[in-house]
Amino acid sequence: MAKMTRVLQYGLGPIGSAIARYVSQKPSLQLVGGVDINPAKIGKDLGEVIGLDKSLGVPVFGRLSDALSKSDADVVTHATSSYFPQFMDQMLEILDAGLDIVSTAEELSFPWIANPEEAAKIDDAAKRAGKTVLGTGVNPGFLMDSLPLNITAICQRVDHIAVTRRMNASFRRGPFQAKIGTGMSVEDFNAKMAEGHMGHVGLTQSIGMVFDTFGKKLARYESSVEPVVAKEPVKTHFFDVKPGQVRGLKQVARGYTSEGEFMSLTFIAALGELDDKDTIVIRGVPDLDITLHGTNGDIATVAIIGNAVRRVKEAAPGLVTMRDLPIVTN
Repeated sequence: MAKMTRVLQYGLGPIGSAIARYVSQKPSLQLVGGVDINPAKIGKDLGEVIGLDKSLGVPVFGRLSDALSKSDADVVTHATSSYFPQFMDQMLEILDAGLDIVSTAEELSFPWIANPEEAAKIDDAAKRAGKTVLGTGVNPGFLMDSLPLNITAICQRVDHIAVTRRMNASFRRGPFQAKIGTGMSVEDFNAKMAEGHMGHVGLTQSIGMVFDTFGKKLARYESSVEPVVAKEPVKTHFFDVKPGQVRGLKQVARGYTSEGEFMSLTFIAALGELDDKDTIVIRGVPDLDITLHGTNGDIATVAIIGNAVRRVKEAAPGLVTMRDLPIVTN
């Protein structure tokens, strides 16, 4: 029987806890510890904190070093922040401890355009440690980058790629609904967006991965975001949105070569959004139109993190992306 991979979960918010539950269910993985900065979780049994119906006999620790003093691990599944300033030191600490990393951090999924210095630092640290680091998720990491890249394998020529993700956010987590501006006035929405820490993160990274894989130079990048305003009342477990208030957002990113637009990404997430689906449209030889129904962002992100652990363990040391790995499967 193959040896189980020992996994420590770093970050025990809603997504981190869901990852830990999934890890605890996978026969090839063993959940051995958890780390979180929330004082209300530190010291409690990990099983209780992540919502299992059983005790795991392992407490949640506030520091990685304390968790590793009690349990040996092979891989850290990491879910704390989207942004380098918040997770950079965590990455270096984990690598210094000699562990591989699979992270939900969006800016880590393809960081060489927006964060080249940080990417180089993590890559160097990973290679020195002989370990592998992957940033992934449903988007970025799959729907808008690695999936369309795989689909182009059956094309003789690719002229343009357009991906649209349209999501009914009424059934998503409260923090996600807040992240897309739910319940705000249009003025407050625009002010928060201007601060730069609200909305979807990852469109830059997805376009970067696709352009780099095709060997194309990104001559120009454009992005825009606008509120989706409620025309009638919309209510969820977390928000009661009145007409005229924001029920979500629409973000668009476009990547250009010197010859014109090569890729467009459209991300729509709003309460009560109809026609929930993902579409990939490739123009070339042949033209391809692919539609996915049923993609659940939280379930998909949790799945791809847990399912990628095996590929990361098998990969060469360094900072890698989804396009660098063999196909990740359940």
